[in-house]
Amino acid sequence: MRYIIRLSYDGSGFSGWQRQNNATTVQGETERALSILFGEEVSVTGAGRTDTDVNAINYMAHFEISESKPLTEPAHFICKINAILPRGIMVHEVKPAPGDFHARFSATSREYHYFLHRKKDPFMGRFSWYCKYPLDVDAMNRAAAMLLGEHDFSCFEKNGGNNLTSICTVTEAIWETWTPPHADMLGYPCADGDCLVFRIRANRFLRNMVRAIVGTLVDIGRGRHDEEWIGSLLRNGTRSDAGESVPGHALFLSGVEYPCEDGCRL
Repeated sequence: MRYIIRLSYDGSGFSGWQRQNNATTVQGETERALSILFGEEVSVTGAGRTDTDVNAINYMAHFEISESKPLTEPAHFICKINAILPRGIMVHEVKPAPGDFHARFSATSREYHYFLHRKKDPFMGRFSWYCKYPLDVDAMNRAAAMLLGEHDFSCFEKNGGNNLTSICTVTEAIWETWTPPHADMLGYPCADGDCLVFRIRANRFLRNMVRAIVGTLVDIGRGRHDEEWIGSLLRNGTRSDAGESVPGHALFLSGVEYPCEDGCRL
């Protein structure tokens, strides 16, 4: 029987989502916990791979178990699996999967957020990137708008991705300001615009794509390239032509969307 499992994880301390030999991963730890609970080897399929240090909120996965071992008390099951999982992983929900649901192939879109702060802040370093350069956010947004639509994003793909295609359709890409909770709730000095978040949504993402896009847009914001650089990269650029990838700790896979019969946005 197939089940959907919804979880969140702090990517620090994990070598990404995908199971690896001789490395601690989110998939590996989740499979270990499920196997202990069900007394049989359980394989978990996730909505997609995340790299080392990258975080996820409401990440979707599925697993299958023998019909002789149905999951009858979801709330009790969640308490037990969270007791087994390491502190950096938390399961929110487990439920039977509808029809031919597949965590990866049934997804219609995915969304990422990348956080950065532009002034030194002792409370931001764990989940935000300190970018000390002056940035032209308007120029970054004009450049980000060129990402919208269907394009070949191979210029932002890490070498060795082994994808059958590098074509993706981006439906949203925008920089916004935000106020961190410690500033809003506790009165920590933080001016409007000190903190930025980049939000991007697409039907699929390539390996390292978001971090490479953010690094490229930051180069534009710093004035190292003009906005049209994005168009040139999409038309005929290679990975070595685009900007450097930014650190993974500030990146969050923040949502996965499915057709309504599979639960819409889960």
